[in-house]
Amino acid sequence: MMSRSYTNLLDLAEGNFAALGPGGGGGGRRRSGSFGLKRMSRVMTVPGTLSELDGEDDSEHAATNSVASDVPSSVAGDRVIVVSNQLPVVARRRPDGRGWSFSWDDDSLLLQLRDGIPDEMEVFFVGSLRAEIPVADQEEVSQALLDRFRCAPVFLPDPLNERFYHRFCKRHLWPLFHYMLPFSSSASPSPSSSSSSSSSSPSSSSGSGRFDRGAWEAYVLANKFFFEKVVEVINPEDDYVWVHDYHLMALPTFLRRRFNRLRIGFFLHSPFPSSEIYRTLPVREEILKALLNCDLIGFHTFDYARHFLSCCSRMLGIEYQSKRGYIGLDYFGRTVGIKIMPVGVHMGQLKTVLSLPDREWRVSELQQQFEGKTVLLGVDDMDIFKGINLKLLAFENMLRTHPKWQGRAVLVQIANPARGKGKDLEAIQAEIHESCKRINGEFGQSGYSPVVFIDRDVSSVEKIAYYTIAECVVVTAVRDGMNLTPYEYIVCRQGSDSTSEVNGPKKSMLVVSEFIGCSPSLSGAIRVNPWNIEATAEALNEAISMSEQEKHLRHEKHYRYVSTHDVAYWSKSFIQDLERACKDHFRRTCWGIGLGFGFRVVALDPHFTKLNMDSIVMAYERSESRAIFLDYDGTLVPQTSISRTPSAEVLRIINTLCSDRRNKVFLVSGRRRDKLGEWFSSCPDLGIAAEHGYFLRWTRDEEWQTCTQTSDFGWMEMAKPVMNLYTEATDGSYIDPKESALVWHHQDADPGFGSSQAKELLDHLESVLANEPVSVKSGQFIVEVKPQGVSKGVVAEKILVSMKERGKQADFVLCIGDDRSDEDMFENIADTIKKGMVATNTSLFACTVGQKPSKAKFYLDDTFEVVTMLSALADATEPEPETDLTDEFDELAVSVSSVDIDDEQTPSDKLIGG
Repeated sequence: MMSRSYTNLLDLAEGNFAALGPGGGGGGRRRSGSFGLKRMSRVMTVPGTLSELDGEDDSEHAATNSVASDVPSSVAGDRVIVVSNQLPVVARRRPDGRGWSFSWDDDSLLLQLRDGIPDEMEVFFVGSLRAEIPVADQEEVSQALLDRFRCAPVFLPDPLNERFYHRFCKRHLWPLFHYMLPFSSSASPSPSSSSSSSSSSPSSSSGSGRFDRGAWEAYVLANKFFFEKVVEVINPEDDYVWVHDYHLMALPTFLRRRFNRLRIGFFLHSPFPSSEIYRTLPVREEILKALLNCDLIGFHTFDYARHFLSCCSRMLGIEYQSKRGYIGLDYFGRTVGIKIMPVGVHMGQLKTVLSLPDREWRVSELQQQFEGKTVLLGVDDMDIFKGINLKLLAFENMLRTHPKWQGRAVLVQIANPARGKGKDLEAIQAEIHESCKRINGEFGQSGYSPVVFIDRDVSSVEKIAYYTIAECVVVTAVRDGMNLTPYEYIVCRQGSDSTSEVNGPKKSMLVVSEFIGCSPSLSGAIRVNPWNIEATAEALNEAISMSEQEKHLRHEKHYRYVSTHDVAYWSKSFIQDLERACKDHFRRTCWGIGLGFGFRVVALDPHFTKLNMDSIVMAYERSESRAIFLDYDGTLVPQTSISRTPSAEVLRIINTLCSDRRNKVFLVSGRRRDKLGEWFSSCPDLGIAAEHGYFLRWTRDEEWQTCTQTSDFGWMEMAKPVMNLYTEATDGSYIDPKESALVWHHQDADPGFGSSQAKELLDHLESVLANEPVSVKSGQFIVEVKPQGVSKGVVAEKILVSMKERGKQADFVLCIGDDRSDEDMFENIADTIKKGMVATNTSLFACTVGQKPSKAKFYLDDTFEVVTMLSALADATEPEPETDLTDEFDELAVSVSSVDIDDEQTPSDKLIGG
């Protein structure tokens, strides 16, 4: 049973937000009143922009519903709105207490990404401020940020921010995304503050790590606040929206619901966990569906993207496809792109700091301090995932196993002070200090301390000075989203044109954990498993013992990559791919359907419309020769129906349609002929094409015919053992043997393993049956082997050609189906006029069941509407006086057996008597 609060936002929309507790209505929100939100429509089934379809007209909502920007763009044309939890702005209260002063945060990645945005595209920021702004100052602060910085601040009430950020983001999402599960209700880990060289890491405080429904509701409501601020400034026709990081993963659903053609990108700066970890999240599907409302989703590494794709497959049943180098997920007709691009450093900023005079004397001072020593450097935030103590243990092991480094090697560890609390963090800090004391006590000498531990704030200039003199940088994080420390080190070792500390060839060495995001891009680094202390110790020895030439070659390789793949390259590449992903937005018909986080936009071809009853009835009445092709499962009976037998109403309608001698009605199904014959035995004039058209009969009293000349099914004896092998190896799979085909099903198997086995089986069967007259195809949870030239499209064409040769050329064609096998029929029917199979004035109605991408031109919502439409045609039918039609159908059947559709078809494509 699903939780009452996890699957929809209606509780929040009512304003009954218990999560805030007493006094929740106060705080920093500019608008007065409660937290009441507009009710979300349960189902939308009308095309168009969603904001235009709302029936509510309350004044507050009317203000936020405006699609026109309250902030006119200073540049005509496109604009990118960058939305993040925090603005790249530092706010400080003036010393005299009168007002606020603001400045850009030069270390903010969000500010740096502007370098990659095209000059003609304005960048606008939406986010919150680190400083607490009193309610009385918020309007003035908002205007100042808008005028001077092109920023729109979001002010969250304190109770909401506590539950949104401090409870849900930092105590649940952040640990989970770093592979830590809340096994007990004790305090969660304490992630440190984020920096430019690490994944987004919020500060923390003590509290329960178990899932908190109130905190989740606060997370959703906080995302709603960000959404409302975006609505105030957006021009949906021209703007792109780029959402950043895990704090705002619910935001895309709000945006997509209001503006169904809005161009939305999202980038996750933290790791994305494997499906085995992620599936423990109680709101796992809600977050996945929210992200899939984006047009492009970005990750630092393929591992993170692969985990996300695996979650989509296992939990939503959505498989990805790779086409021409781009990975995409087909989500209700929209292709959601997957972008894999690690972020880089800001080369201009680093080179500016490298040129500062302050740096030179600091470097000189450090060179004197460590003269004659080989310096290894670690720069990490103080949190439990950075593996600082593992690094110390490895260094200790190296000194013990390689005594030559005693008195010569120094590990300088810079630990940015922790801003959070928690028992786990306190324990790690105690271990680190104990290790430093032990190592210095055992290996230290007069004037030599093997470990220099710096646990204070270190300025950018001082940090760069340490980078400059270090022979090797060591990163042993056990899990980190990106970590730009190695990139910064490489640039500093290269130096600027004005630096002279490093003479001769530039060189650098890296020992990095395989669990950080930058590791795959540093092919010259020594990658280690930080949990393996001995192996890491050997890697440290190898790094500092390597020849100067080898260090130089590795450094050159790394510098070429880092200097060309900087933050500007990253943002430029993302925006280009976002533009490509959104190029068809305004050329497609979009429908918003679903409620809460189940909301999604269905994107359809502009010519794809709902079948109009009056139009088809009029075309039916004025026609003289009609061909009607009906699928069975999912068309005449629901796919979810337990009983698959046709209803009395369906039998009545079919018999009425068949009673008109101007009609030829065919049931075209993948089911066996004996089952279909049994179910429709009361329909004497109904034609049946069973097993996708391999078996065919024109009336109940006719003999079954086959669609191919071959009667040799020896290939089955070759295919069955192969399928049996995969069935035995794949729990939950089974074989469905038919007279003309073999079908391997894996819908009940593990999604990932079943899909993998299906691909292997497909390749295996294609190899084994390469010289056999069969086709091997994969479908939704199936692999099927059937004779060549058998499909619903082929049999439909042959029936139409046969009708033409008997002087009954169709001038009305209706075909209805719901799955992939029916798409062949839709595609072939569309070309029948061009091929001369039907009259030039023929009314063609290819209709799919359900709103989904299809080659059909029309759709009906469900089987109920299909039966209703067929009933309307039956009511318009004029039964002919009873005559003996046996001779006519005999002649028609004989003519079908000799039909050739085109010159390119092989003899096996001809219909012959069975």
